[in-house]
Amino acid sequence: MQQIDINLFLNNSAYFYTIAIGMDSHYSYVSNNYNRNFDFNNDSLLGKHFSVTLHPDDVKICAEVGQKCFENPDKLFSATLRKHDGRGGFVVTQWEMQALFNNGEPLGIFCIGHNITEYINTQSQLETATTEIASKNDQLEEINFIQSHVIRKPLANIIGLAGILSSMDIDHNHKNINDMIISSAEELDTAIRHITSKAEQ
Repeated sequence: MQQIDINLFLNNSAYFYTIAIGMDSHYSYVSNNYNRNFDFNNDSLLGKHFSVTLHPDDVKICAEVGQKCFENPDKLFSATLRKHDGRGGFVVTQWEMQALFNNGEPLGIFCIGHNITEYINTQSQLETATTEIASKNDQLEEINFIQSHVIRKPLANIIGLAGILSSMDIDHNHKNINDMIISSAEELDTAIRHITSKAEQ
């Protein structure tokens, strides 16, 4: 099978970035897509220090992952890094890195990455929505408890007392008022039962 130069293969990729960083911490290779997305001076990042595209706090991550690459040259190591977006903010990128050697001599680090900002934002929105749903569920459970136990107890007392009044010898006017109290209390009790059953579904 014919060997493929991966740099040439991915150089014009619209989705992946390929870069190589030399032992002097400067870019020794950058793909067109990487330049297009992170070179905001309309120049080339080739030859520039790798940190010019990075969030300052993520430079340390690169150093740590780079050390692992040289300690384990046959392995790929991943890193999530924030890159300047040219508008004062950052995009989130995911990378895999491997050490480059020539005749046993280290040449630098080869990296392939892509933009995961949309994925991260979606995850964040999902977590926020999940938290909000959990909070709403807690509120519904609390409301359900209040309706079932806190409100219905005095309501049951009102219905019970109105029932006692019904059995007593009272004038017609008071009986009508008492009947209206019972009717209203029973309507309220039915409404609370309906709301409680809906909340439990």
